Formats: sequence, structure tokens, C-alpha cells
Amino acid sequence: MRLVSWNVNGIRAVLKKGFEDVVEAFDADVFALQETKCQAGQVELAAPGYHQYWSYAERKGYSGTAVLSRQEASRALHGLGIGHLDAEGRVVALELEPFWFVDVYTPNAQNGLARIDHRLEWDGAFRDFCAGLEQGTLPSGESIGAKPVVMCGDFNVAHQEIDLKNPGPNRGNAGFSDEERASFSALLDAGFADTFRRLHPEEAGAYSWWSYRFNARANNAGWRIDYFLVSEELMPRVRAASLYPEVLGSDHCPVGLDLDA
Repeated sequence: MRLVSWNVNGIRAVLKKGFEDVVEAFDADVFALQETKCQAGQVELAAPGYHQYWSYAERKGYSGTAVLSRQEASRALHGLGIGHLDAEGRVVALELEPFWFVDVYTPNAQNGLARIDHRLEWDGAFRDFCAGLEQGTLPSGESIGAKPVVMCGDFNVAHQEIDLKNPGPNRGNAGFSDEERASFSALLDAGFADTFRRLHPEEAGAYSWWSYRFNARANNAGWRIDYFLVSEELMPRVRAASLYPEVLGSDHCPVGLDLDA
């Protein structure tokens, strides 16, 4: 199976930059999107052969996630089951035949860590949500068959110094604060593997996001904040974990995972 994730920074904008051609070229089994920035009915996405699942923020032009899946999901969840955390359309979770697939757009802690409390609350709830799916419990408390989890998206954190170009000047800033990094470690410690870093433990200069300022992308002064994580039991089935910086159209590039079905 080929799985792809991309923070498109506005689906309506990226549709004008060849997005549908990108989807066709990847020919993925599942294609996840973050930061779609649209409401229901605002976008007609031509994606033949895919079932479409969208989560929308209540606030217009903000946040949002979507998943295109060749396999129809037996269940689709559009939140963590916590009202005030579900207002921004940050999750699409699909029960597919081999696993739960979770697409996430994690809240940004913002300048000066102004939103760090919300961010850490989200991280804890998301960690519990994914662990629950793995163990066979829906947010409602309903018991279902336990399945491993594949999660992907923009986690808005560079976990280690190797994951950004300039760790020193950015230490303590949003996306590289001690609190966010520790929270991401807690997610891994809950039984999930960072697939790219497992397969490429020493690879530096591998980034998925670049600021629009200071020619950051041309200079590869970036951050790796987009991930595929899998339940540990799935790691032996991972064949490749990739970044695609050559794909333009957003300040993020797509990331991918090839997994034995």
C-alpha cells in the first residue's frame, strides 16, 4: 500500500497549482490532507476512484482535514469526542480493513507559546484517542475489534535537533519547545514509531516545511514536522518512508509511507 500525506495550506489555492495531477501521479491507496481551509460545498475535488472524507472547522477559511481513500471505510470519525477540541476539524479517522488510518493537523502553539496549554491538552487527548483505537475502544466508549493504527499529518513539532536546520536559535520557540518535544516523545512511548526516523536514523537535511521568508526552501532551511507514525506491530511491514520536497504548491511537501498490505 502507498500512503501519502500533505499539508496543502489551502485546498482551493493548491487546486490552481496542479493538485489533481499530483494525486494522480502518486496513485496512492490513501491520500491525506491537512489545512484544507474550506467549508462543506466550497470545493469540488475530482478524484476518480477515491472515497472522500472531510472534517471542517467551524471557523471559515481555517484548519480542516480530509482523506481520499480507494477503500471505503467501515467507520469514519471526525473528532476526538471532546467538543471544544473538535471545533477546528483537525482529525479524520477511518477504519480500513487492515488498520485504523488517522489524519491529523495538530494545533500550533503560536508565537510566544501563546496557545501551549491548548496544544498540550490536544496532544494528550489525541494520544489517548489513538491508543483507544489500537486497543479497540471508540471515543464513545463502544468496544470494537482492536486494530493497529497508522497516523499521519502535520504534527507541528520538530522532534529532535536533526529535524530542523537551525535548532539552536529555535529552541523554546513554537514547534521546538521542550514541552512540545516531550509531548511527541510521549506519543512515541505510547507504542508508535516514527517511520522516517526509524528507517533513516542519521539523515540530516530531510525536511517537510519551509518558511516562505528568507528563501528558506531554496536554502533548505526547513523543519521536519510532517510524519507517518505506526503502531509498533506494523513496523516490520514498512518498506519505505519518504519525503517529496520536489512537489511544490504549498509551504509543506508531501510525505509518504509504503506498507506491505
